[in-house]
Amino acid sequence: MTTALLKKLREEQALSQDSIARELGISRPTYIAIEQGKRKLTLSEAECLAQMFSISLDELVYGKRRKVDVVLSKTPVPKKVAAENGIRISVPAENKEKFKQVLLYILEKIGSKPNIGMTALYKILYFIDFDYYEKFEEQLMGAVYIRNHYGPTPVAFTKIVKEMEREGTLAAIETKYFQHEQKKFLPRTKPELKQLSGQEIAHIDETLARLGDKNARELTELSHRDIPWMCVKDGEPLEYESVFYRSDETSQRDYGPDPL
Repeated sequence: MTTALLKKLREEQALSQDSIARELGISRPTYIAIEQGKRKLTLSEAECLAQMFSISLDELVYGKRRKVDVVLSKTPVPKKVAAENGIRISVPAENKEKFKQVLLYILEKIGSKPNIGMTALYKILYFIDFDYYEKFEEQLMGAVYIRNHYGPTPVAFTKIVKEMEREGTLAAIETKYFQHEQKKFLPRTKPELKQLSGQEIAHIDETLARLGDKNARELTELSHRDIPWMCVKDGEPLEYESVFYRSDETSQRDYGPDPL
């Protein structure tokens, strides 16, 4: 692991050395020694950090973070084009705006629950998007998710949230959940429901009723048993079409009786 990567990941999440040390159950001087390369991480500490920073364990350990360049464009463009040493993803403006409204709607409904931190949000957004595609064969937000050691991760999330913070529509806070540091988001404005159809709102409500009380670990474990996550390698985008091969546990569509 390169110490430069660990420091970069911490600064990107706007986390203090003290808060990470508390999450790892070590002192701040011990964490500083890790960041300076004077002390090695234990396996459990590395796994905790990988989950905290939403990257794979291999990326953290070997210090080779896969490049995912997210471009929030103003005009519709292909979602993914080749980029040197990684993936370049373009998010059309209309998809970005819909993502914002769905996120505000989720936060308005369940954002104040103690179990709903950033990791739980990642998984709920994933299931909303992929379940909708399975049920209706069309995209709701159409966000791009990559496989991460701890489940599907929406790659544009960080950039969109920072833009929402600048706009004053969302606030990020740090809290504790069972003695663990947790990043939460609270809505500062109401969602613009005119951007969502009745069918989309009903689907989101159903998903929140089914998953809204689960914690990050439960949601992560469920996503790990879902075909879209199982079918790709770490760092690769999940394919929407793979929802049609889901098991009974995660499938949300009634396909009728099996043909004789």
